[in-house]
Amino acid sequence: MTDASQPPRDAQRDWRDTVFLPKTDFPMKAGLAAKEPAILARWDSIGLYERLRAERQGRERFILHDGPPYANGDIHMGHAMNKVLKDIIVRSQTLMGKDAPYVPGWDCHGLPIEWKVEEAYRAKKLNKDDVPVAQFRAECRAYAEKWVAVQRAEFERLGVMGDWADPYLTMKYEAEAAIVGELLKFAESGQLYRGAKPVMWSPVEKTALAEAEVEYEDVVSTQIDVAFEIVEAPNAPELVGAHAVIWTTTPWTIPVNQALSYGPEIEYAAVRVSDGRVLLFATELSSASLDRAGLQGEGNGPVVWAGTGKDLEGATARHPMHARGGFFAKPRPLLPGDFVTTDAGTGLVHMAPDHGEDDFELCKRYGIDPVFAVDGAGMYRPDWAWLGGQGSVINKKFVGADGPICADLRGVGALLAASDDFAHSYPHSWRSKAKVIFRATPQWFIPMDRSAIGEQPGAVRSAEVGARSAASDTGDNGATLRETALDAIARTWWIPARAENRITAMVAGRPDWVISRQRAWGVPIALFVDRRTGQYLNDPAVNARIVAAFREQGADAWYADGHQALLGSDYDLADYEVVGDILDVWFDSGCTHVFTVEARYGEGARANLYVEGSDQHRGWFQSSLLESCGTRGRAPYDAVLTHGFALDGQGRKMSKSLGNVVDPLKIIGESGADILRMWVASTDYFDDVKIGKEVLATASDAYRKLRNSFRYLLGALDGFTEAERVPVAEMPELERYVLHRLGMIDTELRAAATGYEFNRYLRLLTDFANEDLSAFFFDIRKDSLYCDAPGDAKRRAYRTVLDTLFHALVRYAAPVLCFTAEEVWQARFPSEDGSVHLLEWPVLPDRHADDALAAKWTGVRALRVQVTEAIEPLRREKAVRSSLEADVTVPDLPLPADALAEAFIVARVTAADTVAVTRTDYHKCGRCWRHLPEVGEDGTLCARCAEVVDA
Repeated sequence: MTDASQPPRDAQRDWRDTVFLPKTDFPMKAGLAAKEPAILARWDSIGLYERLRAERQGRERFILHDGPPYANGDIHMGHAMNKVLKDIIVRSQTLMGKDAPYVPGWDCHGLPIEWKVEEAYRAKKLNKDDVPVAQFRAECRAYAEKWVAVQRAEFERLGVMGDWADPYLTMKYEAEAAIVGELLKFAESGQLYRGAKPVMWSPVEKTALAEAEVEYEDVVSTQIDVAFEIVEAPNAPELVGAHAVIWTTTPWTIPVNQALSYGPEIEYAAVRVSDGRVLLFATELSSASLDRAGLQGEGNGPVVWAGTGKDLEGATARHPMHARGGFFAKPRPLLPGDFVTTDAGTGLVHMAPDHGEDDFELCKRYGIDPVFAVDGAGMYRPDWAWLGGQGSVINKKFVGADGPICADLRGVGALLAASDDFAHSYPHSWRSKAKVIFRATPQWFIPMDRSAIGEQPGAVRSAEVGARSAASDTGDNGATLRETALDAIARTWWIPARAENRITAMVAGRPDWVISRQRAWGVPIALFVDRRTGQYLNDPAVNARIVAAFREQGADAWYADGHQALLGSDYDLADYEVVGDILDVWFDSGCTHVFTVEARYGEGARANLYVEGSDQHRGWFQSSLLESCGTRGRAPYDAVLTHGFALDGQGRKMSKSLGNVVDPLKIIGESGADILRMWVASTDYFDDVKIGKEVLATASDAYRKLRNSFRYLLGALDGFTEAERVPVAEMPELERYVLHRLGMIDTELRAAATGYEFNRYLRLLTDFANEDLSAFFFDIRKDSLYCDAPGDAKRRAYRTVLDTLFHALVRYAAPVLCFTAEEVWQARFPSEDGSVHLLEWPVLPDRHADDALAAKWTGVRALRVQVTEAIEPLRREKAVRSSLEADVTVPDLPLPADALAEAFIVARVTAADTVAVTRTDYHKCGRCWRHLPEVGEDGTLCARCAEVVDA
């Protein structure tokens, strides 16, 4: 043995073989794209999802109910972001010990799928209407099945864990039976009526659309000013022969005009213009109106008449095309409208009750009904006296300033102005991208302001069907659907909180729910309407037979020849109309809680959480809310989380035409799903988020640092056994401080997971790993790990804390980095059927909060930063090559000098007035590289290293 005071003098010896360096086969390079599929296959082989269900049976259940994407096309970044966020939530709830099943689902009916099947028909020059409905529906089903399979594989590749063997599909027979059953509940409670009122209609897809199926685009439209000759004005006889001027951006509605409207309090003036005519406008708008008509100038005469809108009461005008007789020859009354303003136009509005909500309501009040002149394809019906059989009304040339409408109006002298230059926002179908129109058609509605009608068990009742507003039918039977929904909104936890205001405003102001569509692929509105009375049949026995038939044959049962059997012997099919419309797909998806949550977890069960994009306030969140409130009197969820949209790296909406689409499948193929998952968790997903090369590079860098922390832990814990463990009470201060920090982080992580704040969750995890551990704890203790004897108490305490950190960090990371956490766990604890995802939230060693210790080491860390900053100039000037060559002075010593030198990784620390650094005169130990007083020559050993080497 060499005396400790006289270390070996062999300055040329290479001591690396005596240093205890970390050992691990865990690679620094992730290679996720190649590894992840094998990890997925292993999870499948061990039945990971099924084992979790079995092991968590009886625990508190957490249900995140999946919002169904459409089964058409490969997944896009919005899908990936949504599914990954859901998976992180479900895995975190599982980690916290709950039974958190996840049942993925798909929306399989409706226009998106029909449209794709029709596209294939059009490519073959086939017409869908020439194909038997059963055949067309079968092709739609096959198309949906194909894309369910494709998307299932793509979602699984993201690492999303769920019941992929038994997802819910809205086209499954039991789902279709449940959907029609929910419809019939509305019918039985009197919450259903058929009425003719304007709804958003797609002439391209030939169906009504819901607000959620519409997007607004900036367009340039034709604006026209049209003169209607006044033929009667009992309160202002001077106006007879004058022309009331209207302004519109929908010229195609003039052939369906039935009235004009004025503002009762608006001031109007009739001006004689240079061609001799007298034109009536709102006084405030007369100058702009004359400018558009090119009639400003000295040739205009004085004001012939002035008054308010009230003076126009009882006046009538004639349609510019009155000479065509029939419909066009009828007088057009001037009606008071509180919606008429002087913001734009002329202050007079032409009324076409077929094509506007305000028009419909005002004309209905005065007994003027729609005439249904425009058909489903946007063409004027063949028998219409003006432009019959022509169109389409969304064709720009047809409605333009040089089109037939304007040409005919110009021909009779009624067109004062026409230009194709009015820029504004206009609704389009989100599927076809074509313009939509407001069009009055018979549709089925669920009223928002009618109380449900109580029924006695077994009662048979027919509900009135007609073109009447349900808003006025608020009986005293109880709360209306709107009231119930608003109350349910107030009882729901909305994340972020601002979402509550958004959906409250939408529900408070929304019209009655249009639930019918004029398409083929969907759940039919399975009702029989009495041909004599117009009332729908409401017989519980008939309804039960319908539901049973759907359960056995699916919705196709409605298209078979079994309607008399459904009616039973009490009714004659010849007396009833079989309704041919299908349900809006939003009604379908609004029912998913019935055939998924309640069907799997029991009657009365409801979801803990819904998670979708912010557009679903007017979509799935709202349709689910209304469906459940209408049938159960409550929301189907306890909480709702809304996230933003995925934009490109410059914050633009992704578009194929812009060439800025970021493909999640490409990212997975090149970098791995965990990089994408890291990005999702790192974003402030409550708002719109950006993704591009730079953003992904940042996520990859953060991933690399965390992976290296795990690699260090695995290497540093090589050979660790329970015999090495040290009780917390016997640990040095630094280890106890790190455990204190771990405990604080553990509490914050649990709170972040509980609040679904995974941006905060990941930041807490990575900051702890990077700043508390890698840059501080690991940095300080690497000397002890590498150079202390294996049995040294400090080294054992350090490795004990590393073991605690490993078990905690790998669990914390598992919900986000599901593949990497599994790889890390298996690298240390390889097994045939084990998984990190079977573990629960870490149980930390018993600890006592030591605020004094935490404050003390917070001060040490702050001082360490100052010392590091003071060393850096000397390092740049090459006065010192590393901090180990530095002697440091500090104002006070919060720890013993040798402990501070170890914490600062310097040679020596002494007290002085300021922080200062000089090069040490101590020599460097050849094994640990520390500069210490007992080392007599650079390269020889310090006392500690000599003892370890000679042991």
